Amino acid sequence: MSSPDRTDVLVVGGGPAGAATSYWLASAGHRVTCVERKTFPRDKTCGDGLTPRAVKQLSDMGLYDALLPYHRYTGLRAVAHGVTLELNWPEHPVYPDHGFVVRRRDLDQLVFQHAAAAGADCHQGTEAVAPIVEHGLVAGATVKDKESGQTREIRARYVVIADGANSRFGRALGTARNRDYPQGMAIRTYYESPLHDDPWIESALDVRDRNGNSLPGYGWIFPVGNGTINVGIGLLSTFRDWRNVNTSHLMTEWAATAPEYWKIDPDNPVAPPTGGRIPMAGSVNPKVGPNWAVVGDAGGSVNPFNGEGIDYAYETGRMVADLLGEALATGDGMALQQYPHMLAEEYGLYFKVARLFAEVIGQPVLMRELTRVGIRSRSLMDWVLRIMANLLRPDELGPAEAAYKMAAAIVKRIPDPLP
Repeated sequence: MSSPDRTDVLVVGGGPAGAATSYWLASAGHRVTCVERKTFPRDKTCGDGLTPRAVKQLSDMGLYDALLPYHRYTGLRAVAHGVTLELNWPEHPVYPDHGFVVRRRDLDQLVFQHAAAAGADCHQGTEAVAPIVEHGLVAGATVKDKESGQTREIRARYVVIADGANSRFGRALGTARNRDYPQGMAIRTYYESPLHDDPWIESALDVRDRNGNSLPGYGWIFPVGNGTINVGIGLLSTFRDWRNVNTSHLMTEWAATAPEYWKIDPDNPVAPPTGGRIPMAGSVNPKVGPNWAVVGDAGGSVNPFNGEGIDYAYETGRMVADLLGEALATGDGMALQQYPHMLAEEYGLYFKVARLFAEVIGQPVLMRELTRVGIRSRSLMDWVLRIMANLLRPDELGPAEAAYKMAAAIVKRIPDPLP
C-alpha cells in the first residue's frame, strides 16, 4: 500500500450525482476527490432526455452553452389509443421551457470534466472497493486502479456515496432498498431515423405487440439529433407479474410496432439493447450516517411518475455539497444530519403521490382506461405533464396545482411503509 491520500470529501462515483457534488464542493474551494470505476466515455441505460429541471441544474453549473450543440426539444408527444397530442413544456418561473437530448456517454463525461476543471481531484478507472471504518466513522476508502491493479487508501473527513442504482459501496455501509417502494425496469437501444432531430420526445402509453396484445409498461422514442433515436420501454414493479417479464421481448415488440413515421428498421439497431433496474421514490435508506451521505440513484432518488433520475441526481448532489460546505466551514459535522429533512421537505410528499400513481398504473386494465380518457383531453394531459415532470408552479394555483393538491391531501393520510 502506498501512502494514503487525504482530502476533505471523498465522492464515490463520477456519474451525475457524484460529478455535481464534486463540482459544487470544488467551486466553493473545498478539497474533494472523486473516484469513478469506469473510464469515460461510457454508456448508461437511459433515455438520454434532459427535462427542464435537469437543464436548470446544468445551467447553474455553467454548462448551458455546452448543451447547445446537442438536440434541443420542445416538449412531449403522447401517443395512445390512436390519438396523438403534442404538449409543450409548461412556462415556469424557475425552469426553462425546453429540454435537450444528450447521450449519457457525452453528458456524464462533460460534467465529470467540468468538476475537474473547477478543482476537484477526479480519477476515472478507479474503483472504491471497500470503506475504511474506524471508531464507527467512515475514514475513507480503499481504491483500486483498474488498469494497474494497484490499491491505495484515500482518507477523508466525509464520504459521499454516488455509485448508482446497485451501490455496492452503499450496501457495505448498510443501505438497503425498501421493497414496498416501486422499482423500475427499463431497456433501450438506438436506431437510425430520418426524424432524428424531431422537436418532440415521444411516449407511447398503450404499447401492444404485433398480434395486438397489450404489453406492460410504456414505450419511449427520444430523437438524439445525430442521425439516431433512443428507443426504449420501461415498466414498474407494481405490475403484478413484473418479475416474469422478458424485457428483451418487450423491446423487440415495441421496436416492431413503433409508429411508422419513425421509419425504424427493427432488426437493425445501431447498438445492442441494454437494460437495468432502478430504485425509485427515495426507497434506499439510510440516506445519511455520522459522516457520510447517499445521493442520486444510490439513494433511489428517481421519480416514479416518469423514471426521471438525472435532475434529482444533480439536485441531491448539490444539497449534500451545500451541507458539507457548511460542515467544513464551521467544523460542525451535525450540519450533514439536515439532509434527510431537506429531502423530505423537497420530495417527500411528491414521491408519496407518485408511489400511489405507481400502484394505479401497475393495473393494466385501469391504466388502459385512464389513458383512454386522458389522451382525449389536451387540458388534462397538460396538467398531467406538469405534475409528472414535477414542474408545478410555486407562484400560482392553476388546474394542475389544484389537482395535485387534492391528491397530496389524500396520500398524507396513508401511512408510509417502514424502512
